Amino acid sequence: MAATKGKRTVRSRLIMALAALQLGGCVSLAPDYIRPALPVPTHYPNAAAALRESAEPIGWRSYFQDAHLQSLIELALQNSQDLRLALARVDEARAAYGIAAAAQFPTVGAQAGLDRARVPGDLNLTGKPLISSQYQVGLGMAGWELDFWGRVRSLKDAALESYLASDAARRAVRIDLIAQVAITYLTLSELNERLFLAGQTLASRAESYRIFKRRVEVGSTSRLNLTQVAVLLTQAQSLVAQLEQEREMQIHRLALLVGTQLSEATLQQRLSEVEAPRRLHPGIPSDLLNNRPDIIAAEHQLRAANANIGAARAAFFPRIALTGSAGTASAELGGLFDSGSRAWTFSPGISLPLFDGGLRNSNLKLTEARRHIAVLNYEKAIQSAFRDVSDALSARVWLDYQVDIAAVTLEVQAERARLSTLRYDNGSASFLEVLDAQRDLLVAQQQLVQLQRALAAGNVSLYAALGGAADDAAAGRPQPDPKNNPDTPP
Repeated sequence: MAATKGKRTVRSRLIMALAALQLGGCVSLAPDYIRPALPVPTHYPNAAAALRESAEPIGWRSYFQDAHLQSLIELALQNSQDLRLALARVDEARAAYGIAAAAQFPTVGAQAGLDRARVPGDLNLTGKPLISSQYQVGLGMAGWELDFWGRVRSLKDAALESYLASDAARRAVRIDLIAQVAITYLTLSELNERLFLAGQTLASRAESYRIFKRRVEVGSTSRLNLTQVAVLLTQAQSLVAQLEQEREMQIHRLALLVGTQLSEATLQQRLSEVEAPRRLHPGIPSDLLNNRPDIIAAEHQLRAANANIGAARAAFFPRIALTGSAGTASAELGGLFDSGSRAWTFSPGISLPLFDGGLRNSNLKLTEARRHIAVLNYEKAIQSAFRDVSDALSARVWLDYQVDIAAVTLEVQAERARLSTLRYDNGSASFLEVLDAQRDLLVAQQQLVQLQRALAAGNVSLYAALGGAADDAAAGRPQPDPKNNPDTPP
């Protein structure tokens, strides 16, 4: 009896030791992860951008200071189908991680059964038919793999990295949505501003046409001058119609992004009334590795590919699995819990394919090829981000310069139009000179507003290129940490 108890004690200790080895002592065959070298220069082409050592973290509410734009962005974040789809993909990846993490632990289930059998008389020693019954109740564990080579852990790590990559992709969708709303709002405000100026011009030219028509009627001017005034009028009418069409298209686009009807106050905002966003400091390219969600997602995918190599390597080693059960069994239902009714089974198994037609080799090569692809995607993401920031910085410098030039040009064209009108009124110039001056003045007005909108949109593009907000507090959900999440296995 003592010997039997001793065997059970040894067996229990052995199982506990194997479990401890499974949870903490397995060897990982995944290659050590080394972040690839930065495939871009250490500073942006714009020398002024390198004066700060790191980018300034700023959330969208702090960056976009216009109240109408803030409300639009808030509505878009609440109603966007693209963002909801990205959130659903995060939940999908989180569930997949939970499945992979659960594989580290044994699956234990309660079981109860009844077996009845009839044996014919000519198949047993008594020569009579025999009916037997067996009742059993217990706990069972099936196919728990002892992860000596880290295969299960590598698969769990790969699932974790895929989950984190999906969350980074969600942040990228969110930043892109914010940028789209801001740029569309600025475009609508630009069109409102241009329509306001075109409307003033149209009213002025309509009045001029009325005056010149009266002059023709009284014979104080020629019909040629009237036709020239009519050309100016139709030019303004055509521009107003064109701008109205573009404005309606932008309203439709903004309503789709926001997911609801827009207020009339928002629809009427002019660019000169929009509060400009704050000025950003881009820092250095290495900041992008921590701020750009698409780069973060690409690196998580690279880590996942690295972990998958470990799982593929582990497939070359023996796989050990445990199956067992413990409980009570009896031929009578009432004897299930009597003394001496304990029953158990313990079935360890080991398997190692000897011939698989090159399956494991091909699987390993596949994972290595996918890691190489992940490296290329990671480097490409960094290079694309570097270009995005460089383009946005270049646009900010040169568009700022062009706005200054356009403002001076507008002043000059306004003075030219005034002087040409005076010359015509004094009989020193033909009306053709006035016609050219008025046309150029309208173009200068429109061009200045277009450049101002392009400069504001360039600042929005720089915000998105730098990765938007450095923190995730405004995203509507906390930064995920599946390692500490109580809903998933540790």
